[in-house]
Amino acid sequence: MSEIGTQVDLFHPAERVWRALTDRELLVRWFAEVEMMAGTRNRLLLHTAGLPGFGAAVDAEVTERQEPELIALRCLEGGRRSRLTCAVTATAEGCRLSVREVLEHGVWADEQRERRAECYRQALTNRLPAILDWLAFQQVDLRRGEAGMTAEMPVTEAFDDEPASAGRRSRPLLVAGLAGAALAAGVAVWAVLPGEPDRAAGPAPAPGPTATTAPSGSPRSTPSARPTRTATPDATRPSRTPTARPSRTPTSAAPSGAAVTARYETVSTRLFGYTGEVVVDNSGGAAAKDWTVVVTLAEGGRVSDASGVDWRQDGQSVTFTGPPVKAGQSRTFTFEVRDSDPATKAPEGCVVGDDPCTGL
Repeated sequence: MSEIGTQVDLFHPAERVWRALTDRELLVRWFAEVEMMAGTRNRLLLHTAGLPGFGAAVDAEVTERQEPELIALRCLEGGRRSRLTCAVTATAEGCRLSVREVLEHGVWADEQRERRAECYRQALTNRLPAILDWLAFQQVDLRRGEAGMTAEMPVTEAFDDEPASAGRRSRPLLVAGLAGAALAAGVAVWAVLPGEPDRAAGPAPAPGPTATTAPSGSPRSTPSARPTRTATPDATRPSRTPTARPSRTPTSAAPSGAAVTARYETVSTRLFGYTGEVVVDNSGGAAAKDWTVVVTLAEGGRVSDASGVDWRQDGQSVTFTGPPVKAGQSRTFTFEVRDSDPATKAPEGCVVGDDPCTGL
């Protein structure tokens, strides 16, 4: 008696794996097309002709079914009869799928047996996990940026040794209040500090006017010195204001100007999706604070996660924004795309501001 066996540990629950084993639309995506035999409930036709190790389609009958743990089939293929068993066992990380086919009548040539075993291994270790990942993203919404999610996570993780209560949430609010007060105090100090150098700078030019008025011999030269000291900071401030304004102008204009460019690359692919990478370059002389990259996905595509940026999706358009990019530096971010078309391995378009990204 000859047999073939293989198993794989999957990071998915048994119910999801069971669905991939028994749903005809899913089964065709990772193994072979399945057709129900007319007038029967347990007879299937597996279109395996052309798969490595299979010489014809398999006429199969379901003999045992224990959802979601076991399904057994009696198979007839080209004069050979075998029993195929798929067993699903729960594990701490997900489940283990074991596939075993025992030949009950007929023979497999050595090469055919090896190719058939390899076909099972490839299906279970490569194509099936990809389908299960795709199923997981269809069933669970992993969109980022939801206010409730991001607000609650720090609260539940910051105080693991305390019971959940209203007082538990008061600490983050208190910290936020103190942080706001500290920020306000910092702004107030910053606002006061520029005035101090003006007062300190006053005495330097004061001796000039005092020496000029000294010959008058009037002891009331002190009032005349005060206007001189008052005029000095007034004259200084206008000279500082236009200096600061030009430095801000290129900073705000950099994102829409030629200083900010972007490069796109598909860094990895899967059966139903890919990972995209965008590098934002700032060749200008000031930081780019408000840069925006808009990626247009193929129809049916969806971003499931992104690293290094904030993002939102509206139909096929995905908008990415992130921290400022310093002058002469770059910032890289990646994003995961789940696509309904396995042939799609890149977006349809990518722009930074009004300029197209290179690489597409």
